[in-house]
Amino acid sequence: MTDDEKIAVVQEILDSWSAQDWARVEALFAPDGVLQSVMSEPVVGRAAFAERLTVLARGLERIKLHIKAIGIIGGRVWVERVDDFDTNGHHGEVPVVGILSVENGMVTQWLEYYDRATLLRGMGVVPSQDFAH
Repeated sequence: MTDDEKIAVVQEILDSWSAQDWARVEALFAPDGVLQSVMSEPVVGRAAFAERLTVLARGLERIKLHIKAIGIIGGRVWVERVDDFDTNGHHGEVPVVGILSVENGMVTQWLEYYDRATLLRGMGVVPSQDFAH
């Protein structure tokens, strides 16, 4: 795939996420793909990815992934973005860097770097006090 084709796949999966078109997001994720968010165990395979989408979409009223920069480094697509969302009556904005590998028109690896506490606050979840000290 060309760099432009890889970027187009990533743009499409992120646009589909903003549209909450979960079937399209799932279809763009490789059957044996890996999603790994910071401080979480990897989600391996499309079926596990679909389960994660179901959990993430629960209570989600609106989401918009605002892309600030996108490009290719080392054959992978790097995306700087801000996730702007409303879930269960709470509003959140989380800066994120995603690094995605794309092959044959599908995302094969998706690494996400963000501050988990900022995400949880945006969702109205109080982080555990165990991490406060």
